[in-house]
Amino acid sequence: MGLLSLFTKSATPGLIRLPSGSFTIMPDGKIVASTLPQSFPITHVKEIGKHVLATFALARNTAAPLSELVIDYASLKITAKEMRGGAMIFLAPRDLTQK
Repeated sequence: MGLLSLFTKSATPGLIRLPSGSFTIMPDGKIVASTLPQSFPITHVKEIGKHVLATFALARNTAAPLSELVIDYASLKITAKEMRGGAMIFLAPRDLTQK
């Protein structure tokens, strides 16, 4: 049985490298420009963009003045700037080996 598992593909997705770059997303969710590596899945880019646009829309609907959003994870920093309904989003990985 163990021999057969060598020839079958695993259903679990592999790890991907955290991206460094930026992208611009329109209010309708269309990506118009990107400096992210092509190896970073477009589905991840669209998912990040969807949540950023939803946050800016919620702030706009509640009349909260929000023009910049910073999400600071241990290994990744996401900075988004609102641009007339769309957004410019910057992704910057963190070096976890530094103290």
